Amino acid sequence: MKLKELVKDIVQDNSLIPNIEINNICTHSNLAHNGSLFLAIYGKTFDGHDFIEDAITNGASAVISNGRNMGELPIPNIKVANPRLAASKVAAEYYGHPSKELKVIGITGTNGKTTTASIVNNILKANGLKCAQLGTLGVLADGFISEKTLTTLEPIKLHKIFRDFVSKGFSHIVMEVSSHALDQMRVADIEFDVASFTNLSPEHLDYHNTIEDYFHAKAKLFHGLSITSTSIINFDDKMGKVIAKKSKAPVISVSKKGKSDIYFSDLNHNLNGINGTILAGDKVIEVDSNLIGEFNVENILCAVGITNSLGIKESVISSGIKNSSIIPGRMELFYKKNGGIIIVDYAHTPDAYEKILKTISEMKTNHGILHVLFGCGGDRDSLKRPKMGKIVEKYADKLWIVPDNPRSESIGSINSEIISGLSLKKHKEFTDRGSALTKAIKTIGAKDILLILGKGRELYQEISGEKIKYSDIKIIEEIINAD
Repeated sequence: MKLKELVKDIVQDNSLIPNIEINNICTHSNLAHNGSLFLAIYGKTFDGHDFIEDAITNGASAVISNGRNMGELPIPNIKVANPRLAASKVAAEYYGHPSKELKVIGITGTNGKTTTASIVNNILKANGLKCAQLGTLGVLADGFISEKTLTTLEPIKLHKIFRDFVSKGFSHIVMEVSSHALDQMRVADIEFDVASFTNLSPEHLDYHNTIEDYFHAKAKLFHGLSITSTSIINFDDKMGKVIAKKSKAPVISVSKKGKSDIYFSDLNHNLNGINGTILAGDKVIEVDSNLIGEFNVENILCAVGITNSLGIKESVISSGIKNSSIIPGRMELFYKKNGGIIIVDYAHTPDAYEKILKTISEMKTNHGILHVLFGCGGDRDSLKRPKMGKIVEKYADKLWIVPDNPRSESIGSINSEIISGLSLKKHKEFTDRGSALTKAIKTIGAKDILLILGKGRELYQEISGEKIKYSDIKIIEEIINAD
């Protein structure tokens, strides 16, 4: 594509832009070559402007920068107020605005994004549609490698993979949209047909600083919708109605109660699953799911709201929900041969802890001891650590405090901050997650439950700048299969 055409939406007058050919766009200097347009993005750790000379050395043909004085450059330097927004617009233009050729569903919220996206994906597939899922689990699409990525991809990768989806005949994309992505304008030029809000509780405050900033980041998804889009909002969350007021698109409310557009007319949920009937206008949707927990009731409602707005038949929605029996790393159940139950969940926020532990404590009337193995991530919001410890202590009989991606922080200091929220002597502290997990699994008896929180199906531990191979699931399976 000609540079003049590529930047037409980010400069006031492109008549002075040279008519050179661009065959690559990138934000990393080591990816630049002859014909590349290099976008200098300011990040948390690195500033792309410091790598402009490297990009030019590697052959870059043009640069987009934020206007600071870079001296005389041997290639065109297009100066803009916001290179992040420019990256989104340039990526969309370079790949031909592929989101316009797809039905794109965006799901945001503190908790429930992955489960809701997975249920929607299964419903769309049950309807015979070719659908891709993007989010915490990576890229889930037939013919594509499922690799671990950011929850929401950077704009160049995002628009490229959307173009790849179009070329492979995909019609629908369901994607998780993180607060970081919204704040950093990664999805500014994605045209969403449906957007859904699951819930909001304090998270990522190391990045957003305040809950108000975090909320406003989430609200950007709905403020950016067109009038032809649809918003699906969980009104059971106290911020649901506030988010609804931010939406430029028509709003469909969902709730476990009757005061909403879509709700359960009857509902039963226990350790065996979720059963009931959802009313959506004059439609009746039967729910028979192996998913457990009241929070999954809300996720199912959001998924029903999304797929109902897309015109999917009731029977297909019911079938897709039933097929969503296992969401990897989300309330995933394993059983010891002695009858002990092991539950794995990716939860890593106080709100998620409260919901999961409350659910399990209410359901374990015929069970014995509730063990909880958990930790807190390093280089993240430290104020939530004692809160999470206090929540676990409220519900659990025994606490196993272990590392969970300590990153550059001391495992001991993280554990100490968790323990500062405890008042009872029900905990044990460990510096090695694997050995603690092995001991915990072997400890639980026939009627006990072991809840393992934080990592889900992650395949690594982040320790001192390294990603070290590690899997809770692998340890669980090795031990229970050897029993």
